[in-house]
Amino acid sequence: MLDVDREQVLAHRIAAQGLHRDVADPAGLAVFDLGVQSTQRETAAIALAARLPGPVTEESFVEDPRFVLAWTHRGAPHFHRADEIGRVTAALVPLDEDDAMARMGWQRKQVEAAGMSAVDGLFTAARAIRKVVTRVMTKGAVSEAVTKIIPAGLSYWCRGCQATHILEQVMRLAAIHGGVRLEAGSQPAALAPLEGRSRMRTTPDLEAATGAVRDYLHLHGPATPKEAADFVGTKTAIAKRMWPDGLTPVRFAGREVWLPSGDVAALENPPEPDLVRLLPPWDPFLQSRDRAVLVPDRARQKEVWKILGNPGALLAGGEVAGVWRTKGSGRKRLDFTITAFDPLPPAARKAAEEEAERVARARGFADLRVSWG
Repeated sequence: MLDVDREQVLAHRIAAQGLHRDVADPAGLAVFDLGVQSTQRETAAIALAARLPGPVTEESFVEDPRFVLAWTHRGAPHFHRADEIGRVTAALVPLDEDDAMARMGWQRKQVEAAGMSAVDGLFTAARAIRKVVTRVMTKGAVSEAVTKIIPAGLSYWCRGCQATHILEQVMRLAAIHGGVRLEAGSQPAALAPLEGRSRMRTTPDLEAATGAVRDYLHLHGPATPKEAADFVGTKTAIAKRMWPDGLTPVRFAGREVWLPSGDVAALENPPEPDLVRLLPPWDPFLQSRDRAVLVPDRARQKEVWKILGNPGALLAGGEVAGVWRTKGSGRKRLDFTITAFDPLPPAARKAAEEEAERVARARGFADLRVSWG
């Protein structure tokens, strides 16, 4: 059995996720096999700026018809290739009640209290969303309309809004099954029907679900069923049912982990990660569920992954070497503060400042200022 070390694993993931900038067309980036999370405006564009050799702007990406934004994995907003949204949707159909309840996450108790199964709650909400969303509508308007036609147990009273809303996680998980996407670049959030949306499918598709796990192992491997389950948003036992064929076990940090057999040679001898990138919050590289592999020091983990307000991450020499934040001065100048965990050589600092220029352009700023924390 191949025995690999942490440096090999990180170098392999950096290459697998396109951070060497060896792909010019965004549609060809492997990270879109799973989707690129876009929790804050422009984060997806910054993730592309870290991977594409040419200039990237948020406007050009949002307007590219080859991509669609939707609530998918774990109910988080992800950009996917538009021609693959059917495959993505099929992979998100729960395999059974246990899987559906696990995907409900923190709101599963409310679904249980509603007196219906998680599967029935999910697809009842999906049918309501499909009925309501026939044009571009704000999220608030959709919630108000859907709440009127779903069972009372699937909604709650919001003190802040002084209104009744559909349960947030139920809405996020159900929307894609209702054939509904997010309107990219819209503030406030808005939903719209998917172009050419097909009939809703409620039958589990084990092959599609297995494909999502295989994609995780290609981009974030070698990994375990638990880590794949954490990405999908389900239980480890469910992920084991989705476990694909054609995997090879390797030994890493004293445990057995897996990756697609076709990736073993790339893992054994990955290219040197001699690059510097500014990754946005929720960048695909930071989505690996074994955070202690990405950032071994616990104090530094807390700097990268916060409960609220994640910073971006500085990637240098194959390591998460620091964090960065920005503050805009109107729409004229973007001020960067980059904080390295350890002293960086001058060449790496210069490269980080050049990456800041790419980020500023992606966000539509013509000028920037960089300071080091």
